[in-house]
Amino acid sequence: MAYRFRLAPEHTSIDFFKYQWVTFGGSMMLTVVAIVAWVAMGLNFGIDFRGGTTIRTEATEPVNVAAYRAALAELQLGDVEITEVYDPSFRANQFVAQIRIAPMDAQEAVTPETIALVEAKLQEVDPSITFPSVESVGPKVSGELIWKAIAAMVAASLGIAAYIWLRFEWQFALGGIIALIHDIFITIGVFAIFQLKFDLTIVAALLTILGYSINDTVVVFDRLRENLLKYKVMPLRDVMNLSVNETLSRTLMTSVTTLVALAAMLIFGGDVIRGFAFAIFLGVVLGTYSSVFVAKNLVLFIGLDRGDKPKATGKNEFANIDA
Repeated sequence: MAYRFRLAPEHTSIDFFKYQWVTFGGSMMLTVVAIVAWVAMGLNFGIDFRGGTTIRTEATEPVNVAAYRAALAELQLGDVEITEVYDPSFRANQFVAQIRIAPMDAQEAVTPETIALVEAKLQEVDPSITFPSVESVGPKVSGELIWKAIAAMVAASLGIAAYIWLRFEWQFALGGIIALIHDIFITIGVFAIFQLKFDLTIVAALLTILGYSINDTVVVFDRLRENLLKYKVMPLRDVMNLSVNETLSRTLMTSVTTLVALAAMLIFGGDVIRGFAFAIFLGVVLGTYSSVFVAKNLVLFIGLDRGDKPKATGKNEFANIDA
């Protein structure tokens, strides 16, 4: 018989409600703390949301990001992002980089004098460097990006809630969306508490967390729906425990394999994607936790009307809904 690796036994009987005042109650408390930290401390916005200047460089020698960063560190500019740009259309001796500089706290934009100093420092590293374009983004445009990011998050959440409502029932939709709010707010709270840089890549990570987290929750809800038809006289709490236990191995395997890949990105990915990888790593952990300890608890608290459920004939009222 072939050996199959499992992170959890094939059959478990864990009571996920036994310490719900710690698991669910603790989650709600952490959510409140995260919101308070977000409001009181604010976020350490990156260049995308604060405005700044983008300098595009071209050179005939390969881009040395470490040397560029060391040269600019002498200017004490503050937040600087350096990324190498790749394009199949580039010539063999064409090496392009993009340098993004945020203005200092007392300034609204990077001054021309500062830009000239940056260009001089880079030319000391590589005399072949040229600067084909210099673009600035003001605080007004950055403010619009913040609102667009919020709108994207709200639209994604409402779309997910509508999908769950159509596929299951409104109680499931409410439990699922509150679990998502739990994941997103705690992630943002961690960024606020530790003042980690928050830019558009983190918004992309949060949107990814929404999709990943709800996927785990839907798997649990789908098994719960099946078991509600199968065990019509079993108490709702017991049906929920059974459903989570039956999907536990799948949930852990999916999450752990994802976390292994994200851990590699965190360790070896470099500064450019480290914030993105950390946000998703934290979101996957929170999403897995909320699928097991938050979403179903909310459905249990709200309650389900099980009186009109059909007998387990292999078909149900959801059969015609496209999943």
